[in-house]
Amino acid sequence: MRKSVNYIRLEFPSRSSNEGFARMAAACFASQMDPTLNEVEDIKTAVSEAVTNAIVHAYPDSIGKVSLKAKICEGNILEISIKDAGKGIPNIDKARQPMFTTGGDGRSGMGFTIMESFMDALTIHSTPGRGTTVTMRKKIASRANGQR
Repeated sequence: MRKSVNYIRLEFPSRSSNEGFARMAAACFASQMDPTLNEVEDIKTAVSEAVTNAIVHAYPDSIGKVSLKAKICEGNILEISIKDAGKGIPNIDKARQPMFTTGGDGRSGMGFTIMESFMDALTIHSTPGRGTTVTMRKKIASRANGQR
């Protein structure tokens, strides 16, 4: 476990209207690390995918709780966890495969692939019937003499 320098924790209902809020909250929190615009966009995209997964897959027929925890760790690493207490994922390996979805028509099945491509690390812990936690990490480049 990495030592946290600063953190936030948010909890919100699994309504699609809260996805944008979660994305912007994570980006605003990360701004204290002085990320590039590309790094901010990467963070927003990954958080959007993780929160959307919780909304669509964890609670397909109900409204439940989603929590977002973001922390700045030593080494200029941003860690973001999205947690739900929904259906859970019976087969994480299968769920991580591109194009696999349980969300029905209109879903691309690319959520985990997108998260993985925009962040440096992605871990998924899930228990069927108890929920899922997706943790993503991204090292934010340090500025040297005001330049990147």
